[in-house]
Amino acid sequence: MNAPLFSSSHIDLTGLIDAIARTTAGDGLTNPLSRPQWDALSSYLLPMDLPGGQVLFHQGSTDRTLYLVESGSLSVHTLDEKERLRLAIVSAGSVVGEAGFFSHRPRSATVQVSAPCKLWSLPAMRFTELANRQPAIALGLIMAVSAVLAKRLGHRRLRTAAT
Repeated sequence: MNAPLFSSSHIDLTGLIDAIARTTAGDGLTNPLSRPQWDALSSYLLPMDLPGGQVLFHQGSTDRTLYLVESGSLSVHTLDEKERLRLAIVSAGSVVGEAGFFSHRPRSATVQVSAPCKLWSLPAMRFTELANRQPAIALGLIMAVSAVLAKRLGHRRLRTAAT
């Protein structure tokens, strides 16, 4: 039995897949999945349409949701040890929330919508279900998200974007 417990319907992820294929950002995702795998993943993702100015999450919050960005852009703000505000921009074809997702630690920055966004959220509980039922898909996705995190941590300017 490989169907998710959450929904039996599949959502069209063509826009997200296209955004990943088109991204030129240094911290963009590379497409880790085949089309049938994306179709299987779709029932674990929750769509979100957010207006400009809305805060997605605050620095210090403890949720572990991972967000895949289909369209729009998000600004990442954090205070460093000298109380200076740092900023990074995350655009379509990338992810936010990966550091908290992996680390089980509070969010390292506040993420706010810069331009209206379409996001796909993957709460930790849904990822656990995905990993149990579709381990190859979960592994492919996590390897791609880990690569984004590694790029961000290895690039001083993008380090702030690791949230």
